[in-house]
Order: sequence, then C-alpha cells, then structure tokens
Amino acid sequence: MKRQIPNIITLLNLFSGCIAITMAFQGSFKAVVIWVAVAALLDFLDGAAARLLNAYSPLGVELDSLADLVSFGVAPAMAVFMLIRDQLLLPGFLEPAALYIPYLAFIIPVFSAYRLAKFNLDDRQTTSFLGLPTPANGLFWISYTYGLQKLAVTNENLFYLTTGFILVLSWLMISEIPMFSLKIKSMRLKGNERQAILVLLVIAFMALWGIIGIAGAIVAYILLSVMAPGKRGRIVK
Repeated sequence: MKRQIPNIITLLNLFSGCIAITMAFQGSFKAVVIWVAVAALLDFLDGAAARLLNAYSPLGVELDSLADLVSFGVAPAMAVFMLIRDQLLLPGFLEPAALYIPYLAFIIPVFSAYRLAKFNLDDRQTTSFLGLPTPANGLFWISYTYGLQKLAVTNENLFYLTTGFILVLSWLMISEIPMFSLKIKSMRLKGNERQAILVLLVIAFMALWGIIGIAGAIVAYILLSVMAPGKRGRIVK
C-alpha cells in the first residue's frame, strides 16, 4: 500500500487541476490560483513521498506527467482563454476574428504535452532541467491572468504582451536551455545560491505586488537559469 501513496498524491494533483479548470470557466481567477497552487504543492509532495518511501515506479512517472498536463497545462490555458475572451481589449483589426483569437491559449497545453513527453524520454535531466518546467509555466500563467484581469480592458497592448508570452514561454518549454532545479540537496548555501536568490525574490515580489509577483519570480527564474546554466542530468520523480 505504501508504494501507492505517491500515486495517490499525484492523483490529488490531477483532481485539483480539474477543479481549477472549473473555476476558470466561472471566471474566478483567484480560485484558479488557489487550486493550481494546491496542485503545485501536491506535485512537490508526490516526489518527496516517492523518495522517502523509495516508491519509484514507471506508473508514477506517467501519472505525474498526465496530472501536470491537466494542472499546469490545461487549467492555466483555460484561465488565459477566459482572459482573452472576456477581458482583453483586442486591436481593432482583429475584431472580425474575435471569436477565434482566444483559442491561442491552447498553444500552452500543446507545448506542455510535448515537453512532458520529451522529459519522460530524456535521460539527461538529473540535476537540472532542459527547458522551462511545465509547473513553472503554469504558475506564471495563473499569476499573470489574476493580475491582469482588471487591467485587460484598458490597453490593447496587453493583448500583444499576452500573445508574446504565450509564444516565448511555449518555446522555452521545449528548448534545450538548462534551467536549475529547486530541489536543495544540503542546507549549505554553497551550491544552492540560485535557489536562495529565487526564494528571496519570490518573497520580495509577492510583498510588493501580491499574487502577480509569482509571474515576476518565474521570469527571474528564467533569467537566473540563462545567466548561470546548471549541469545537465535527469530529475527522478
């Protein structure tokens, strides 16, 4: 039974993602943030439980990817879809295509699925990732949509910003750019400098800007990774 504990936690991650999708349909961006954050916590805990119980399994790997696709791919994409459809001010020349423009959001789960499948077949990622992790991308989008919902109707340039982020972050997910893992192997600062800087930035950004500070922290994570790439290797969950 104990070998199923990590899988049960993973399935709770999936369950949380399904609730987040429902909240997105209702236009409750704050609830989407809450439930995707719960999914992110469970995503961390299933790996921790697998290591603690020595309960790794091929089934667990596949379940983890399926859960992540829902919680950090589909759920954030639904929030982006609702933001574009109901909130964003579109440039005038795009008004005839207004019915179809929101479907740009589904680029996010398409690239998330590709990234997760690629990760499962990649044996190079043990101490760092190659490309932007799907959960990080998902957390960016739930923070972004929550923070932008009230500003979206004020400036059509926010549509261009949103579209740019969709394209760039989707590309980053399947890129070969090394990005460091948040897992800390020891309590010493040496070797964990980037993790420590990122934690401080998360605290500072959220103190300044609230939930939208998460999006700023994800951008900082990308920049820290690009400026000081880590070693490659496989991360086992």
